[in-house]
Amino acid sequence: MAELDNSGGGGKKGKKVRSKKANTKVDLTAMVDLAFLLITFFMLTTSLSKPIAMDIAKPDKDDNSVERNELRASETMTILLGKNNKVAWYMGEANKAVPTIENFSDIRKTILDNKKKVAETTGGRQIIMVIKPTPGATYKNFVDIMDELAITKIATAPAIDDENITDAEKDFMKKAGIL
Repeated sequence: MAELDNSGGGGKKGKKVRSKKANTKVDLTAMVDLAFLLITFFMLTTSLSKPIAMDIAKPDKDDNSVERNELRASETMTILLGKNNKVAWYMGEANKAVPTIENFSDIRKTILDNKKKVAETTGGRQIIMVIKPTPGATYKNFVDIMDELAITKIATAPAIDDENITDAEKDFMKKAGIL
């Protein structure tokens, strides 16, 4: 039982003699019980933040149908994640476009510019994003680029393709020193 003892202590010589006060004891058990009930109540009634998952489209290995895998080159932006927090990107087909290398700090502006260009030239269609993490990229780089896509409000789910990096893409990244 929890108690609060408020006794006088006494024992001081040379002072006036006073009448001895009765010890007052306050039982704190009810207050402790109430505190735990309140803590339990608030813990059970609060809503915790729900984890939010982002949709990711990854091509099926078995599905080779042309209709599913056909992307319009003019609407497709491919982002190659390299080492040293570098990003190489290009619009269109891999063998016909020359990639541009940027830092993660500049990629948001590039995504917004390309999104706007695609919407203007195609009559409002959405840009299609293809993310290709290379062996030099870190998990942090992947999370950062997914965050950038969420911030720029890319409506279509990005396609993640870490297995089909073309030789042209590999050669460019090796020459640039980011593979």
